[in-house]
Amino acid sequence: MDWQQSIALVIVAAAAVLLLRATLRRRKSPLEQNGCCAAAAGSATRRESIVFRARKGERPEIHWKQK
Repeated sequence: MDWQQSIALVIVAAAAVLLLRATLRRRKSPLEQNGCCAAAAGSATRRESIVFRARKGERPEIHWKQK
């Protein structure tokens, strides 16, 4: 095996490791991320409830209720 094959093998192995790490890493939901959402900034002072609803064959829904 010459040096070019060794380098190619290292590049392929690094790409495989990065792809596996990306698929195994826990993803944050949009509600956990710190974004520009004004509701997330004021939720500590107001009482709100979040209802997640998902049924088979339908799109998941998120309902925000202010109390």
